[in-house]
Amino acid sequence: MPHLIDAASTGRSKCRGCGGRIAASELRFGESLPNPFADGETTHWFHVECGALKRPGPFLEALPGAAQPVPERERLEAEARRGLKHERLQRIDGAERAPTGRAQCRHCREAIGKDSWRIRLVFYEDGRFQPAGYVHVRCAAPYFGTADVLARVRRFAPGLGDEDVAQLQGELSAAPGGG
Repeated sequence: MPHLIDAASTGRSKCRGCGGRIAASELRFGESLPNPFADGETTHWFHVECGALKRPGPFLEALPGAAQPVPERERLEAEARRGLKHERLQRIDGAERAPTGRAQCRHCREAIGKDSWRIRLVFYEDGRFQPAGYVHVRCAAPYFGTADVLARVRRFAPGLGDEDVAQLQGELSAAPGGG
């Protein structure tokens, strides 16, 4: 069964990308994978935007066969293509203030200071997103290959307020290569 984009028949499925519920009748992206527990395939469901940001290759494969028009199709397709161009963008899983000073940045290997902003990372392995560490906000541009990460950070950290986003934007802009 190929990857697909269709309306959710019930409101029971959860998005593999953000963990949120996918409402009944909401458009969703389904990635077909071999079933690890039995013969055949299984489908992992995502919000359409989460699929474009976290699983861009399969999402782009499914887009031409979408069962109904996809809202913001051009933007989502552009984000998915950007995710393929800068593969590490797929790892973004939000941002937070560091609760301790023990974590190290995956880019510069320096400690991430307590209460400073950091970007959470995940790796996709065996159909699951596994925690993979953090990067300083100042290291975003060299690590991801682009400083344009704020939309992805906001998508996977919905609890960020306007002040938080302004602080993150300030740090991204002030960083070398941040523009």
